[in-house]
Amino acid sequence: MSERIYKQQHELGKLIERYSEQDGVHPTAIPSLFIIQESIISEPVYRVNEPSFCIIVQGEKEVLLAQDRFRYGPSDYIVASVGLPVMGQVIKASPDAPYLAFKLEFTPSQILDVLSDSEILVGSKKNAKRAMFISKVEPSLLDAVVRLACLLDNPEDIPVLAPLITKEILYRILQGPHGDALEQMAIEGSYGYRIRDVMEHIIHNYDRSFRIEELAEIANMSVASIHRHFKEITAMSPIQFQKKLRLQEARRLLLSESTDAADVAFRVGYESPSQFSREYSRMFGLPPREDINRLMKKRITGNII
Repeated sequence: MSERIYKQQHELGKLIERYSEQDGVHPTAIPSLFIIQESIISEPVYRVNEPSFCIIVQGEKEVLLAQDRFRYGPSDYIVASVGLPVMGQVIKASPDAPYLAFKLEFTPSQILDVLSDSEILVGSKKNAKRAMFISKVEPSLLDAVVRLACLLDNPEDIPVLAPLITKEILYRILQGPHGDALEQMAIEGSYGYRIRDVMEHIIHNYDRSFRIEELAEIANMSVASIHRHFKEITAMSPIQFQKKLRLQEARRLLLSESTDAADVAFRVGYESPSQFSREYSRMFGLPPREDINRLMKKRITGNII
């Protein structure tokens, strides 16, 4: 790690510590910017992650997307270019050296704005890429991140400068080695753009059954093509994607409401409570009621990346 990056990370770490006086995920005065501190190794957290960029200043984290494992620390940043059902866990943290992270959420329209104003070459027919990636942090990117975080000390500057610096951060990511994985979600007609439409359809209708032909029609693709591109982008099939959404929502309902597993199973789209229990156990390691009892004692919350 270069001395310049070390100094930038030290400055960013001090800002994060100042605005996160305790463990947890903290929203800030800058829309879509969150700062995170964890002083212990965390319980795994399951949720649909929003499109976002995250950089760690201290500690390490692991994110699981289907069978893909992403482990990253202070020399890396991670990007999710679309909403994905993932599991995240802080794997290196202590009271003396807490996990410290900066997370910025964004939208496809913000990516499109950057592409429209830049000379980055884009193409709608590029092959689909995985919608989550890790890259090595560069001083130019980290400089923009630090300047955005510093606006928290000058809130009167946020309305004017925060959108400009956010745009610069997205521009630096797009210039990086995995920029095309980000641009694919914003370019109308690209494979990524069309798969994003399918993903949003499943997310909004996760409790309904669907035919793959219905999804192919939404994407204007053949059945074989949608299977291939969906798996390339999300690391799972449409059915697997839906199953993760159902089980994550079922867990959330069981944690937040006094209801039984069979009722929740039907609400999230399962026709068989026994099948729901088997698949729940496979994903979370315990049957529904045992898992919820354990979680109620720990009561976990949190973002993923």
